[in-house]
Amino acid sequence: MSMRLPDTEHTTRPWRIHEIAHDFRIEDVWAYRTPGAGPDDFPAMLAALRSGGGVHDNPTVVQFLFDVRWKLGAVLGWEKPEHGLAGRVRSLCDRLPSDLRQDTAGGAEPDTPFTLVYELPDECALELANKTVHTVCHLGWVPTGDGEYELRMAALVKTNGVLGRVYMAAIKPFRYLIVYPALTRKWERAWLNRDRHTLGA
Repeated sequence: MSMRLPDTEHTTRPWRIHEIAHDFRIEDVWAYRTPGAGPDDFPAMLAALRSGGGVHDNPTVVQFLFDVRWKLGAVLGWEKPEHGLAGRVRSLCDRLPSDLRQDTAGGAEPDTPFTLVYELPDECALELANKTVHTVCHLGWVPTGDGEYELRMAALVKTNGVLGRVYMAAIKPFRYLIVYPALTRKWERAWLNRDRHTLGA
């Protein structure tokens, strides 16, 4: 099962995201079990996540919450281009130092509303912006101390005024009670089924 971690488990590691998203607040830090993983398996983990389904491959109750969120956003105009990347906010891709600039930066992640900022052998960052927030999903590959490695996720957020703060407070119970448990099952299952995903790609 996943485990929520203190913010220091993210801030004390030498992730490149620190120099890029230094003005974002840490919302959550979680660890996900990836039994048998080694130091070079982060690309395999990312491939498994991408092949294992995006926002449309969820338990019914989670999919319902996502559907309600996107419909609400559409009605209230939260997802309009002028509220997103290169509209209300600039993409973090614009902040990348020269050694992190990649051809894939700024590309949409399949089956997700996120955009790739950068990807390295042990970490990657994805971003999303709308009228409520500008958020970063940071994924990292961390040794567990027993010779194996595990997936870490940090959610970094910059809220858009009162609307953003109210929105984050409103969805917090749903994240902890419904979304994160479902995400745990899906991501850990993706790792366990990684060979099947690779062969099917």
